[in-house]
Amino acid sequence: MSRYVINGGNRLYGETLIQGSKNSILPILAATVLIKGETVISNCPDISDVDATIRILSYLGCKVTRDGHTVTVDSTTVDKFDIPDDLMREMRSSVVFLGAIIGRTGKACLSTPGGCEIGLRPIDLHLDAIQRFGVNIHEEFAKIDFEVVKPLEGVNISLSFPSVGATENIILTACTAKGTTVITNAAREPEISDLADFLNSCGARISGTGEGTIIIEGVKELHSAQYRVIPDRIVATTYMAAAAMTHGKIHLKSVIPAHLAPVIPVFEEAGCDISISSSSVTLTAPPYLRSIKTIRTMPYPGFPTDMQAQIMAMTTVCHGTSVIIETIFESRYKHVSEMLRFGAKIRVDGRMAVVEGTPDLTGASVIASDLRGGASLVLAGLAAQGTTTVDDIKYILRGYENMSGVLTSLGCDIVKEERNTANGGDRQS
Repeated sequence: MSRYVINGGNRLYGETLIQGSKNSILPILAATVLIKGETVISNCPDISDVDATIRILSYLGCKVTRDGHTVTVDSTTVDKFDIPDDLMREMRSSVVFLGAIIGRTGKACLSTPGGCEIGLRPIDLHLDAIQRFGVNIHEEFAKIDFEVVKPLEGVNISLSFPSVGATENIILTACTAKGTTVITNAAREPEISDLADFLNSCGARISGTGEGTIIIEGVKELHSAQYRVIPDRIVATTYMAAAAMTHGKIHLKSVIPAHLAPVIPVFEEAGCDISISSSSVTLTAPPYLRSIKTIRTMPYPGFPTDMQAQIMAMTTVCHGTSVIIETIFESRYKHVSEMLRFGAKIRVDGRMAVVEGTPDLTGASVIASDLRGGASLVLAGLAAQGTTTVDDIKYILRGYENMSGVLTSLGCDIVKEERNTANGGDRQS
């Protein structure tokens, strides 16, 4: 078991490169199943969710090699259509393989997906959409079987909610289906556009991403290509929050500033100065952060639910009262009970959290229960006086590459320890 040990109170200062996007690389790797050939993907983050995805690809019969931040996938030898339960449980995002496997093999067998405990994340939208293509679905004992009984044909699908995962699965299913598929009320996240750009580089014909209505004109087959994944906007914003909380200054390189547009007004409202160039963002924090009147999580281009916990950590040290309303997931306040251990003043009423800022967070022993909530505990530890330990950081490792190394390079006092639970010993890394 790993943990972070943080001695807080240091000002974060410096510059860092932002890793490739977790939420882009996972569906892009899944999409390689559709391609009978060798695909090279660069800017791939070194995170545990990618490791899990590679294990699924290998199980399906792909030949996968990794050299630093470049992953090469040869899917010529795909010979399976199922994903075992133990691999499905490693990450919720594994359901994105559904469309690719069906498109490649004409059938699929999946179990209920696992992942972080942030509330119900139903796949009903995925199933309803896949069924529209004429795929037979049979559910029994947490297993779901899919079978294509006749060649896939394009359909018109109107989503009741702009689900990212459902949009991705529809795109993957429709790429090689006959005719045209139109998705109305599609998710507009940059990661959707990244997936489409990758597939288009492989010969797909996808248009309209980022606009709410996506059109996919099916092609007979996809060919191999080389592609570079976009930078991770959530990681970038997390480090911006860390700099703001510690009254520091950070220069983020290799970012797409337009992707940060939903969060920049929040930092500006808190009193931070933001400077933007074509591929970088600099945040300079004021001596005292101002409270945020109201933050409401929404589908893109609204404020991202994946930043709710980290911004909540920031508001715990703002002057005044901030209000956060979580509209996407019903159980995404699980970090609050741990945040209170720092001396934070937070009240939760259903989907609303009221945060009264305090200048005096103190170090605490806390436990991460999900990816973004775990990151918020690290941020609180950076701003707190004294020592903080964040246990069970396996969730954080799912999405942040070398977080302790990045923060150390920016002047923070944080180490990652490997705990030997058998004899109680610790080893730093």
